Amino acid sequence: MAISIAIETPLQDDVRALVEQLNAHLLPLSPLEFQFKMTVEQMADSATTLFVARDDSGKAVGMGALKLHGPELGEVKRMFTLPEVRGQRVGRQLLERIIELARQKGLPVVMLETGTGDGMAEAHRLYTRYGFVQRGPFLDYPDSEWSAFFELPLSAPAGVA
Repeated sequence: MAISIAIETPLQDDVRALVEQLNAHLLPLSPLEFQFKMTVEQMADSATTLFVARDDSGKAVGMGALKLHGPELGEVKRMFTLPEVRGQRVGRQLLERIIELARQKGLPVVMLETGTGDGMAEAHRLYTRYGFVQRGPFLDYPDSEWSAFFELPLSAPAGVA
């Protein structure tokens, strides 16, 4: 299956549907107060760039965003692929585009917060294979058993796995 990835607005019905599916996936995995979601309106902010993956028919099958926190930090947000395309490297391609943009913007590091437990194992595998390393909390995220934190120094070469 060929995938195209482009920067798009989150204010589209099919992207809203992806966000709803991501939120539904996350809901049973941790308490609400430890789910740090962005709404599509927040994702439309000028500090956030959303990449949308589409299949041959134009169906949105995945997304991921880079949120800027000033000139020193980029954060990976809202990474999600539909279950039917998992294992086809769509998430990897989205992450590559996010990191490429972060490098173009001259960011020294990209970080992310994600959940823990079995429901997040695939995400952890994607990030560690790409070269992200675990770290402690950043920004205003609380330190809790429900969150895992990762960073990728951008002076490092892009992931090879």
